[in-house]
Amino acid sequence: MAEQPVWQGRIDKEDEQLGWRWHQVVNQTADLLPNCHLIGLASDLGVAANKGRIGAKDGPQAIRNALANLAWHTQANLLDDGDIVATNSLDKSQRDYAQKVHNALLNKDFIIGLGGGHEIAWGSYLGLYSAVEHAHINNNNQRQKRIGVINFDAHFDLRKPAPFTSSGTPFRQIHQHCTAHNIPFNYACLGVAKTANTQALFAFAQHSDTRYLLDEHCSLEAAQSLLVPMLESIDELYVTVCMDAFPPYMAPGVSAPSSLGISADFVISTLRWLAKAQVQYDFHWALSDVAELNPVYDIDNRTAKLAARVIFEMLQAKFSQ
Repeated sequence: MAEQPVWQGRIDKEDEQLGWRWHQVVNQTADLLPNCHLIGLASDLGVAANKGRIGAKDGPQAIRNALANLAWHTQANLLDDGDIVATNSLDKSQRDYAQKVHNALLNKDFIIGLGGGHEIAWGSYLGLYSAVEHAHINNNNQRQKRIGVINFDAHFDLRKPAPFTSSGTPFRQIHQHCTAHNIPFNYACLGVAKTANTQALFAFAQHSDTRYLLDEHCSLEAAQSLLVPMLESIDELYVTVCMDAFPPYMAPGVSAPSSLGISADFVISTLRWLAKAQVQYDFHWALSDVAELNPVYDIDNRTAKLAARVIFEMLQAKFSQ
């Protein structure tokens, strides 16, 4: 099921185009500009299965509401493809979302997914993988492109997907997919809270060669040192930001609040560096998403506003190169 959102906000007529905000440019296209798609996965199913706080299904629209009044500064077309609404089948909803991602990537467009729980990550990866596979099949002399995943998160989200999948299993599902297809598992998690991840999860992170930084060790320099070897070995990059990576006073409206968290400055500076690093290390930042916003528990829309700022910075970084 797809649902179309509503955009509205302030209008400064006296400033004409120089006064435009996001709600005034969405779905207005101009030739020769790159496209950025917003695609929502309005889902609580994965959070419920992971025993988290229900409410993330309303996250995509809350993010749009926070984006609507932001000043527009980006040289790109902003296209809102609406939401896939997960009602009964998590797997079907993820695959429907993945198909939307796949379609946009085939046009070489940039994508920002809006969560919803972090189960969006499995859908984002499936969409990217299928687009990469499609390109490989249609270019017989070209090797299959390698995918890298960077996750800003307090949790590894490497839980076992049996007996069921959830918002805590997407990167274990990606690992299983990579193993089944005999391709490298390139995954880095920045902001891991030792208090929120069991010894079993750390053991699997080590077994799977997951790169990670603990929350207390997060700095741009540490991230660069950790990520450069991975960036040198990949072709396509997927970046996901879980809102529970941030301190609870900045992001109270999440499914599983952090006790410490990482700074917004760290996330933003790393995003800016990743955008510039594309040329140096010869990879392509293909898509991103923002997950785990739960408006039910938000205070003064703090979490939604922070999610909107993260997305603003993603677009600025991606399209200012």
